[in-house]
Amino acid sequence: MTTAVSSATQALQRAMPITRLLDCGVDHADAVALFQRTTAGEDWHSAAESLASAQLERAAAAATAGHLTTATEAQSMAIANLLFAQMAFNDDDPRRVALYDQLVQAARQLSDWSDKRIERVELPFEHGRLIGWLVRPWSGRASGTVLLFGGQSGWGMAYLPIAKALARRGLATLLAEGPGQGETRMKHRIFLDVDVTAAYRQFITYIVADPSLGAPGIWGNSIGGLWAASTAAADDRVRACCVNGAQALPRLLAYRTFQEQAAAMLGVNDEAAVTANFERLSFRAGRDRITCPLLVLHGGADPLITLEDQQPFLDAAATTDKTLRFWPDGEHTIYNHAAERTAVVADWFVDRFAQIQHPRGCE
Repeated sequence: MTTAVSSATQALQRAMPITRLLDCGVDHADAVALFQRTTAGEDWHSAAESLASAQLERAAAAATAGHLTTATEAQSMAIANLLFAQMAFNDDDPRRVALYDQLVQAARQLSDWSDKRIERVELPFEHGRLIGWLVRPWSGRASGTVLLFGGQSGWGMAYLPIAKALARRGLATLLAEGPGQGETRMKHRIFLDVDVTAAYRQFITYIVADPSLGAPGIWGNSIGGLWAASTAAADDRVRACCVNGAQALPRLLAYRTFQEQAAAMLGVNDEAAVTANFERLSFRAGRDRITCPLLVLHGGADPLITLEDQQPFLDAAATTDKTLRFWPDGEHTIYNHAAERTAVVADWFVDRFAQIQHPRGCE
């Protein structure tokens, strides 16, 4: 007899398809098992946490045996599983907070094993702290650093696979948890009602203050692309900007998950307040100008974002170095072409930072 899959499970599987799981570092076998177990009726967060526990045990055993490469690989997979375990909740349910705390502790262990290639960052802001993770290239000294972040549900360590790809190309990455995201929200209670651009500029200041990190670039995914563009427009220290699947004029979409996540980011359950805050954070080409090189990514199969939503970013680019990269079948933030997308953007940043170090016309 075939068991009917609950509507709640179907919604979670749509929000977190296997392409997204793999993009954020979940092991393929774990991704398949997560779908199988939840289809059979197991709670999403319980199944994902169980898979994370198995990877954590594997990581600890490998570390004890002196196999740190294996340990760090398994630890990274565990972190990805915990990331998706907590995504089963849209508000800051105690269960979610506990799962995120497990993720943080796993990330701290990964940092301890990394020989200072992964460092925790805490920056004072408002009444609390902004949290991030700095991932350095193997050489230690970077030719540039990308400030990288997501939107309503993909935070911090969600982009560790991208940070590793950037590190292989000699770039550092600062995985930011901005206002309304991750620990910055859950622990330090900094929500999306603050000066969001000022918050991300704090991360830029951190990068600029360290000569070993090179020049700063910025890459925002989903609605985070809006804050990347706004920060680039407000801060001429940003030397290159990538926007991946964002609304320039944010609005509440007709999806319960989106609406609940937007409310959680603002810290209020008030649709009118969320709408008013989105209006406050909007990006307008007639007012905002981006003078650094700009790369905009768009997927033709994105159910959330249209190309029209992203056009104002391109219209605001006061530079000839602006590019739209389009995948006709691309899902939201191009989950389903993750390897190619990451390589395209990573190489783009490498080339822009190289131009800073070796301008044309200079020997």
